[in-house]
Amino acid sequence: MKFDWKYFLAFISIFLVEVLIAVVFKDSFIRPFFGDLLVVILLYCFVRTFFKLNMKNAVIGVLIFAFMVEFAQYFKLVEVLGLEGNRLARIVIGSTFDPLDLLAYTLGAIAVVLIEKYRKKRI
Repeated sequence: MKFDWKYFLAFISIFLVEVLIAVVFKDSFIRPFFGDLLVVILLYCFVRTFFKLNMKNAVIGVLIFAFMVEFAQYFKLVEVLGLEGNRLARIVIGSTFDPLDLLAYTLGAIAVVLIEKYRKKRI
């Protein structure tokens, strides 16, 4: 385990963009779709900040995690656990399944692969 400043700075930057999107945009594309695409990149950068994994394993792990959260929404995990009144649980787990989110997560993972391959070519 080694702290990687480049990924940490990317994580912080993307986190701030996510907050900006959540506060400013109340639309039906940027906030729900682009925000979900970015969250995969955000999680990838977070994982790579602390763990020395190769790109493929990190991307696959993050994508599986994102899919699991989305399917938890499909199976109404918040309600099953009796956490409907818990705002944090509703934010973290979510409460509405949307198959387009799976597409957004997948596109986010593809974006990570393309960005990382581009970075490697430049180095």
